Amino acid sequence: MFLKKIALLILFLLISAISSSQTQNANKTFLYGGRIDKLQNDQVILIGTAASVSFNFTGNECSISLQSVDSYEHHNYVQLVLDGKYVGKIKIEKGAVQSFPIKVTENTKTHTLEIYKNTEAQSGNILFAGTTAKLTTISFKKKKKIEFIGDSITCGAASDPSDVPCDKGEYMDHHNGYYAYGPRIAREIGADYLMSCVSGIGMYRNWNDENKDEAIMPDVYQNLYLTKDTSKPKYDFAFQPDIISIALGTNDFSGGDGKKERLPFNPEKYISNYINFIKMLYEHNPNVQIVITNSPMVGGERGVVFEDCLNKVKAAFAKDKKHKEIQIFKFKPMTPKGCSGHPDVEDHKVLVSEYAPFLKKLLNEK
Repeated sequence: MFLKKIALLILFLLISAISSSQTQNANKTFLYGGRIDKLQNDQVILIGTAASVSFNFTGNECSISLQSVDSYEHHNYVQLVLDGKYVGKIKIEKGAVQSFPIKVTENTKTHTLEIYKNTEAQSGNILFAGTTAKLTTISFKKKKKIEFIGDSITCGAASDPSDVPCDKGEYMDHHNGYYAYGPRIAREIGADYLMSCVSGIGMYRNWNDENKDEAIMPDVYQNLYLTKDTSKPKYDFAFQPDIISIALGTNDFSGGDGKKERLPFNPEKYISNYINFIKMLYEHNPNVQIVITNSPMVGGERGVVFEDCLNKVKAAFAKDKKHKEIQIFKFKPMTPKGCSGHPDVEDHKVLVSEYAPFLKKLLNEK
């Protein structure tokens, strides 16, 4: 009996060692970024804006397998960067897993392919089902980290009508997560990033909802899929950013569609929700530097009220000695040129020029 137990123990340890080895090898073969859900056999679901999978390979070509996954069938998009050069968008039609050929142009022994989800979490998920590539190991440099929390502006929604005009197609046709201000800033200053954004969402109410029928950011943030679906896993907070940038308020201050009932803006509710949201973030990221921003889309009297609210949120933590002092960043007013009143990719470039130096300075001080 004792020998049988010893044999079982040895077998268990061998299996554990093999599993551990496979996991380590998988981690060296693929690099993942953003809100993702790792499955078996190196498959992964890309959830959030600019969520990514990257790998190195040899040879002149390979293919990647992708699938649009949602509660209903519709197309979706990824963006590709091959050997450091932006290649463009790939449209993944609804239905089964599809194969997409990748041909290299650089005359090098090893090539790197980066696959980024072009759309946000609310546009459905994308399954990376594998590749035919002859994989080699991939390494990464440890970088400082920034998380960008926000709404459609942060997501890069309605920013790119280059393939489908603004008055044509569907909402996801005009996304460009890769060229949204957050990922662009991170690439410019050499930081890793995580995008936690939802179009139309606010801190206490949404673009056209008083938090009656739709979830607000505090309701969904701790769900990996940025929904209230309890069947989905919780977010594990493994990213641990050096800086969290929060840009929420554009929708709280909006007047909605003018048809659905819209109450006057409630500063007390906004401030209270914001304070509690930051407290939750501190619980999971005790060493983080938090930056709260205004909106380039909220000006005039509303802009004055907005800034006053942010000042009061910051003041609420004035006696907090456990955490770094909250910083406020103010975007300049903007007349957007994208779809449905959103910044386009060139407008996002302007936002980068304003915000990147501020974040870079903060990172260098850490």
